Amino acid sequence: MDNVKIGEILLPGEQSEQEARARKVRRRFWPTLKRAMRQVPFSRDLVAAYYCAMDPTTPMRTRGILLGALAYFVMPIDFLPDMLAMVGFSDDIAVLTAAFAAISGQIKEDHYVRADAALQSTPDE
Repeated sequence: MDNVKIGEILLPGEQSEQEARARKVRRRFWPTLKRAMRQVPFSRDLVAAYYCAMDPTTPMRTRGILLGALAYFVMPIDFLPDMLAMVGFSDDIAVLTAAFAAISGQIKEDHYVRADAALQSTPDE
């Protein structure tokens, strides 16, 4: 991750950039999550972060940080390609961990309730 710093990935960005990231995340989140479930140790937090990022009541800065991290998560080609067994999602985990630290406390209970329901039904949105 030397070429791309986590801080750059997590920049909230302008409204238009956030909208583009949101479209990409909506399209690719669930298929990527299904591939990552065994390798990402905090799937519930990840799904709650998705719902937080898509929630229009979430502050713009928080949405931007989460959308940056989630966009990195759904990209098939990143610093460590996700297809590499056992290590493919380790860079994604680092970015997501940094995002969770940056938005500490912004993911609401409602987002976790929705995450729990989604993980029970494994949606194909």
